[in-house]
Amino acid sequence: MKIEFVKSQILTARQELLNHKAFTWIDDLEKVHVFMENHVWAVWDFMVLLKGLQRACTSIDTYWVPKGNPEVRRLINEIVFGEESDLDQNGKAVSHFELYVQAMDEAGANTEPIRSFIDNLTNGVDARFALEQSQAPDGAKQFVLGTLDVVDRGNASEMAAVFTFGREDLIPDMFIEIVRNLKERFPAELGLFTYYLDRHIEVDGDVHGALSERMVIELCGNDSVLWEKAAVSSKIALKNRINLWTAVLEQHEGLRLAQ
Repeated sequence: MKIEFVKSQILTARQELLNHKAFTWIDDLEKVHVFMENHVWAVWDFMVLLKGLQRACTSIDTYWVPKGNPEVRRLINEIVFGEESDLDQNGKAVSHFELYVQAMDEAGANTEPIRSFIDNLTNGVDARFALEQSQAPDGAKQFVLGTLDVVDRGNASEMAAVFTFGREDLIPDMFIEIVRNLKERFPAELGLFTYYLDRHIEVDGDVHGALSERMVIELCGNDSVLWEKAAVSSKIALKNRINLWTAVLEQHEGLRLAQ
């Protein structure tokens, strides 16, 4: 199966990412804050990537017409439902992004940069300009720009590959170690954060990962060029994620030396 070709091409980069010391480095609240203040931007642009897929593969215009592969439409809409309107720990509907910002508030992390950015988008400011003017960490800005480049190209199979192998396929393995480190040590400060991480492990490991792989298979079909591009784009996405986590460590080191 072609999807095994993609997995073989990205194996080294994927393993490098999963072995990144950022996942065992988080052992106090100060490090949690730095991590969250960077990672929230990846949570936001994850939704941009998903909605880009929905826009490319489903009909979202006022005057609906059948668009694209019905199987792909179903897969995307199932994932959108879970990511955009999941349930919080009290059973109330919430997007994963909003839940993450709530978790930042509970933990004492700084949410002003991401909230100001969202306010600017709400008011019609161009996303790239809003990002440039934001107080996002430099590493987070570069990561988001990489995602926006993929979305702007509008290639459905490329977006699906990046979404699957640069995001969904990684989340359970990435977050298990973080949850293990934090859950018992900071139950009051990080209750929402660990709930968010647990929820992602559950949803992405059990449901969304498999759905997103099926989506890549449907979109790439038997086109060897699309499969090759899927592998290249997925590898770039993994490298971008590695760079983000490295930037998190460097940012914390800079803050520590400045104290």
